[in-house]
Amino acid sequence: MPQLDTSTWFTTVLSTTITLFILMQLKVSLYTFPHAPSVKSTQLMKTNNPWELKWTKIYSPLSLPQQ
Repeated sequence: MPQLDTSTWFTTVLSTTITLFILMQLKVSLYTFPHAPSVKSTQLMKTNNPWELKWTKIYSPLSLPQQ
């Protein structure tokens, strides 16, 4: 059975790592990031919800009559 030749593994792993690093840098450099965050208004807008017009009573299980 022949012996496994591992003499080129270092070169292969190193070149693969460098190639992946370069490819990732190229991919990240293509993204466009905003230069400065913009300030947004924090005013709350009032919305009319249909359930706010009706009176409803919510019964707590502890306030119901015990049987």
